[in-house]
Amino acid sequence: MSGGVDSSVAAYLLKREGFEVGGATIRTWASGDCAEKNTKACCGIIGVEDSRSVAWKLGIPHYVFNFEQEFKTHVVDYFSSEYMKGRTPNPCIACNQHIKFTLFAKRARALGYDAIATGHYAQLSFDETKNRYYIQEGKDPTKDQSYVLFPLPQDLLADLYLPIGGYSKTEIRAIARELGLSVADKPDSQEICFIPSNDYGAFLQREQKLPERPGPIRDRFGNTLGEHRGYFNYTIGQRKGLKIPFKHALYVTQILPEENAIIVGTKVDVGNRLCKVDKINWFSDLSGADSLRIQAKIRSHHQKAWAVLKRVSDQEADVIFDEPQDAITPGQACVFYDGERILGGGWIQ
Repeated sequence: MSGGVDSSVAAYLLKREGFEVGGATIRTWASGDCAEKNTKACCGIIGVEDSRSVAWKLGIPHYVFNFEQEFKTHVVDYFSSEYMKGRTPNPCIACNQHIKFTLFAKRARALGYDAIATGHYAQLSFDETKNRYYIQEGKDPTKDQSYVLFPLPQDLLADLYLPIGGYSKTEIRAIARELGLSVADKPDSQEICFIPSNDYGAFLQREQKLPERPGPIRDRFGNTLGEHRGYFNYTIGQRKGLKIPFKHALYVTQILPEENAIIVGTKVDVGNRLCKVDKINWFSDLSGADSLRIQAKIRSHHQKAWAVLKRVSDQEADVIFDEPQDAITPGQACVFYDGERILGGGWIQ
């Protein structure tokens, strides 16, 4: 229970179905900004207090799990390391993979609970013919979170409930209002929980103790067009913040940490059809098929696009899109869909 409306209603729905329910709030690592401000993020005091208030209202026990050190290792340090390699990480997926599900389930079992549940807008199904669980999109397309759940393993899916996946956000808020929950109209969190300012560059400079290290912004022919503020401030496809007067809009097309350089180009240069993926987690047994027609997402808010998936190995694949996609970005996830159903997903290389 993060202290938001979704996980609060999830707890209510499970209790209404007759489950013995307990609520737990995860205490994550807080940066200087986050710790000093009474933030609405799940690492802040407000999240804990709102969760405790809802648990009291529902008549269920409430726990606080301190995962600060594990969160620092698996999420914050990973986030910083990826940016320093010139990649663009997704810390929410890393948190789901290592903290919100795996570690959370382990602690819940230690307390005697049989399963865990979260307030994600996604649905869990079981394929009886292949004896495998899989994630599919939530009912509300504007809130669907199936993309961020692609790394979850089968043994965890077997003990997982996603109670709100069949509801829209409007319906969830309406239920919360009917119950008189104080979080019924609480705004959704938009920023990364440990960077409430949303200034990734400033966070990295502070946490990594980085000196000012400007470098060249070049075009693909090697011509220097300007100077950047530190390559870790940029990501593939970025347009804002380049501050280069030019005859047309410029976009980041490549980040070269070893040269402390940024490469820019046109909107066309940002597009690409080939996406190389590794560390794939499969929900579906493809029965040895080497090539498959799919739809794929390369970012959480990316519109699914048609592509052909070509397997290189069990954990590697090439995804070849029908049309060029903007800013296929190393460090982000590529998730494979068959309609609403996730077939699998991995990390863009």
